[in-house]
Amino acid sequence: MSASGGTKAIVAALAANLAIAASKFVAFLFSGSSSMLAESVHSLADSGNQGLLLLGGKKAQREATPQHPFGYGRERYIYAFLVSIVLFSVGGMFAIYEGYEKIKHPHEIEAWYWPVGVLVFAIIAESFSFRTAIKESNPLRGQLSWKEFVRRAKAPELPVVLLEDLGALVGLILALIGVGLALVTGNGVWDGIGTLCIGVLLIVIAIVLAAETKSLLLGESAGIDEVKKIEQALVDGDTVTGIIHMRTLHLGPEELLVAAKIAVQHDETAAQVAAAIDAAEARIRDAVPIARVIYLEPDIFQASKAGGATAP
Repeated sequence: MSASGGTKAIVAALAANLAIAASKFVAFLFSGSSSMLAESVHSLADSGNQGLLLLGGKKAQREATPQHPFGYGRERYIYAFLVSIVLFSVGGMFAIYEGYEKIKHPHEIEAWYWPVGVLVFAIIAESFSFRTAIKESNPLRGQLSWKEFVRRAKAPELPVVLLEDLGALVGLILALIGVGLALVTGNGVWDGIGTLCIGVLLIVIAIVLAAETKSLLLGESAGIDEVKKIEQALVDGDTVTGIIHMRTLHLGPEELLVAAKIAVQHDETAAQVAAAIDAAEARIRDAVPIARVIYLEPDIFQASKAGGATAP
C-alpha cells in the first residue's frame, strides 16, 4: 500500500471533517439537537484521528538507530491503534452519554432547518471523502472483497479512513432519521435514540479497528502470495536445493523481514555457498521489493531438522 495513496485519502478526510465539524456545531447552537452535538464531536474526533495517522506516517520515516535497528515502521500501527481508542472513548462513549441524557430529558428541536441543512451538507462532503478513500484503495485491493482488504491490509491508513468514512456516513443518516422523526412527532426522544445509535455504531467500528491494528502490532507475516514468491525465489535448484524452514515478519507496512534456513549441497565450498546466498537475497528483493531485511542460514538438509519435511 503506497504511502502517497494513504496520505491523499487522509488529507481529503481531514478537510471534509473539519468543515463538517464546524457546520454541525453551528447547527447544534441554533437547534439544540443532541444528534448535532454528538455528530460535531464525532467529526472533531475523526479530524484528530486523521491528524494522528499523518503524525504516525511522519514518525515512521525516521532512520533506524542502534536502539531501534529495524527502524520505526511500526509507528504507523501504534497511531492507528490510538485512533481506535479515540474513536471509542471520545466519539462512541460521548454519543451514548448524550443520547441517554436526551432520552431522559427530551426537548423539541428548534430551528429545524439548521440540523437538516447541515446533515445534508455533511452527507455530501463525507461522500466525496469516502469516494476518495475507495478510489485510492481499489488498485491495492485487487480481487479481495472489502472485508478481506480491511483484514489483510498491512498498511493501516486506508482501512482506517474507509471505516471512519463509512461510519460517518451511516451516522449522518441515523442522525437525519432521528432529527426527522423528532420533527414529525414533536417528540425529542427520537433525537436521543438516533444519538444512541450513532454511539453504538462508533464503538463497533472502534472495536473492529482495535482488533485489526492489534494483530499488526503483535506482528504479522507476509501475505500468502508474497510468501510463495519468496519461496520460489530462494531455491535455485543448484546450490540452494530447498527450504528447511522460513519465517517472515512485517517490520512496518512497507518493510518485511525474511529469515530462513536453507538446504545447500554438502560438497559446496564456503565461497560458493556465500555467493548462492547473495544471489538468493537479490532474487527475493526482485520478487518482493519490500523484503528489505533478509537473514539466510545455510545447512545440510536433514528431515529431522525440517520437522519431517523433504527438500524440493
